[in-house]
Amino acid sequence: MAQHQELTPSQVLEIMLAKDKFSSWLGLKVIDIAAGYCKLHFTVVYEMLNGFGYVHGGILFSAADSAFEFACNTHGYATVALDVSVSFTRPVRLGEVLTVEAKEEHRGEKTGIYDVRTTNEKGELVSMFKGMAYVTSKQIAL
Repeated sequence: MAQHQELTPSQVLEIMLAKDKFSSWLGLKVIDIAAGYCKLHFTVVYEMLNGFGYVHGGILFSAADSAFEFACNTHGYATVALDVSVSFTRPVRLGEVLTVEAKEEHRGEKTGIYDVRTTNEKGELVSMFKGMAYVTSKQIAL
């Protein structure tokens, strides 16, 4: 039986991004990745606005969910969401650049808890996302 090669967080991210067309479509750009951590940014474009001219909450949720996904899979095992919630704290307008930072707060044998914060260019909190992940026994491979 072949031994599994342990992947770095960057290698895991590369594997995931190759198939993650949704994060690419959102224009998400990962700027930092480490074990249990992901930081990315994106620019709010016209198609992301709701009927009031602010970014749609689903966009903020989706960007946070992607950062959560990238952070919790960095350990090299396929990890999926069990429970997530999001709170919105301020409106976001067209053209704003948002930064999304996902941090692992706890990782056990089978579950992990992650805090994901989205901030605007002024460093103001835009949304808070909390995610609980389930760690499968399936290793991510090249």
